[in-house]
Amino acid sequence: MAVRSAKELRVYQLAYDLAMEIFEASKGFPVEERFALTSQIRRSSRSVSMNLREAWSKRRYEAHFVSKLTDCDGENGETETSLDFALDCGYISADQHSDLIATNHEIGRLLGSMLNNPKQWLLSPAT
Repeated sequence: MAVRSAKELRVYQLAYDLAMEIFEASKGFPVEERFALTSQIRRSSRSVSMNLREAWSKRRYEAHFVSKLTDCDGENGETETSLDFALDCGYISADQHSDLIATNHEIGRLLGSMLNNPKQWLLSPAT
């Protein structure tokens, strides 16, 4: 059965779930981080699934699709760096970090697969 919505993609589901897990974890960050790390990690993690939805709507044009997937990959990398900061600042435990990073890396792997083979996701001209 063909995927009809970005929400059906495993990478979308993982990205959305990761953003929600980060939201919950970041509730415990210090108040002085509200406009720095808390805001940044929430925005970058949410941006992955949001950009996936945008990429999905641009599947008629390979260059646009790949560009949005590249944005997803960049935001995913930014999220990883923020998770490293959260660990090193003592805002999340090593176990939390490990779990979140594992999901982050799986998202990166899936995005990389899509970037390496975008044609399978594109709409045909008649669609």
